[in-house]
Amino acid sequence: ANGAGKSTFLKILSGEQDHDTGTITMTPGERMAVLKQDHFAYDEYSVKETVMMGYPKLYEVSKARDEIYAKEDFTEEDGIKSAELEAEFGELGGYESENQIEQMLSGLGLEEEFHDSMMADLDESQKVRVLLAQAIFGNPDVLILDEPTNGLDIESITWLENFLMEFENTVIVVSHDRHFLNTICTFICDIDYGKITQLAGNYDFWYQMSQILQKQQKD
Repeated sequence: ANGAGKSTFLKILSGEQDHDTGTITMTPGERMAVLKQDHFAYDEYSVKETVMMGYPKLYEVSKARDEIYAKEDFTEEDGIKSAELEAEFGELGGYESENQIEQMLSGLGLEEEFHDSMMADLDESQKVRVLLAQAIFGNPDVLILDEPTNGLDIESITWLENFLMEFENTVIVVSHDRHFLNTICTFICDIDYGKITQLAGNYDFWYQMSQILQKQQKD
């Protein structure tokens, strides 16, 4: 139900909101990506740059690389530094990144003509697609998605379902789309009365089990 605490739970996991008790731990060196909800936060950036920001390390190396090549007085030291940056850029998958970003944007229903646009020039539904591509870009270890299918058409939802079914890392998703949950989920966390109950299986299995448990409690 609305107000049960689903989005608050995700904000606590991602560090956006403080928690009163308990601990949140993640394996050192692992990266968490979160679907951003502020559709105006990236208006001064281009679409592709916004997506690349989803993988902060690659974005930093890419920016440093561009800055060094833009220098007019290119020194020997700059040459050494640029070689190091090129190697790191390659290790992080930088050379394939543009193609991957374009494939993600197209899969999520953003037409090719908008791939080189500024974020400020996109409408609300287009921005949603870019922010979704930002979250899933760069193979994060933990992916947190709050209502990811909102504003997407059937083709884009199908593309996202297929992407997440092949995704090998952890996805934590809040959604009211039953078909989406049935397709991608292997566990359901039921948030009710301030308690979280976890069950293995998809949405339909959880629903059947919850009905049985409710009946048992009444009996």
